[in-house]
Amino acid sequence: MQLYVEARIRADLDLLWHRTQDPAHHQRWDLRFTHIDHLARAEGEPQRFRYGVRLLPGLLVSGTGIASGEKRRPDGTRTSALRFASPHPLSPIARGRGYWRYLPGGDGIRFVTGYDYEPRWGRPGRIADRLVLRPLMGWATAWSFDRLRLWCERGITPERSLRHALAGVAARALAIGVAAAVAPPAAVPVAIAALWLPPSRDAPAARRCLRRPPGSGAATPPALLNSLRWS
Repeated sequence: MQLYVEARIRADLDLLWHRTQDPAHHQRWDLRFTHIDHLARAEGEPQRFRYGVRLLPGLLVSGTGIASGEKRRPDGTRTSALRFASPHPLSPIARGRGYWRYLPGGDGIRFVTGYDYEPRWGRPGRIADRLVLRPLMGWATAWSFDRLRLWCERGITPERSLRHALAGVAARALAIGVAAAVAPPAAVPVAIAALWLPPSRDAPAARRCLRRPPGSGAATPPALLNSLRWS
C-alpha cells in the first residue's frame, strides 16, 4: 500500500533541490503541510524538523521528524529520506517514513516519492485510511508535485497556481449550477464533462503525475532511508 508519485520536471536540479529541501519553500507548494520548521542540530547529524497541518481553523495538528539527504551521488542523482511521527490524538497518522529521488535525464528530472505510514485509531482508523485518507493523500501529493512543476518550469508561484485552480473549480461548479437551473436533464452530462475537462495549463492537476511505478524496482526505498534512525 505504499504511496508512489512521480513528476517530470524540466528545471535546473539545484533549483528543484532548493525548493524541496528549504522548509520555507516546501511549505508553500506542498498541500499536505501548513508549516515546516527545522530544529537545531549538531554538525553532521540528520536534520530534525517540526511540522504542522491545519485540519480546521484553530486546530493545528503537529508532529516531529528526522531527515537526511544525499546531494552528491556518483551517478548524478540525489536522494533524501525522512521519518516522522505525531503524538496528537486527532492526527489520523501515527508515524511514517518516505523518500524523494531526483533522477536527471534527457527530458527533465524525474522527481519521485514513495512513502507509507501507520494510521491511528486501530481497525476503524485502518478502514478509514483505506477508503478515504490514503486516496486523499495520494491525490494531494500528486497535485502538490504538479504545483511544484509549474513553479520550477514556468515561474508560476504556488499562491498564483492555487488561485488558478480555485478559479477552475468555480467555473466548473457554475456551469453545472446553470445547467441544473436552466435545463435539469442536461445537468448530469454537463457535470461529467466538467469533471473530465482538461485543467488549465496554469493550474496544478494530479492527473499529470504518475501514480504507479513505471517498472520493477522504481519504488524500492533507498538505503539512506533504512539507515535513518530515531535517537
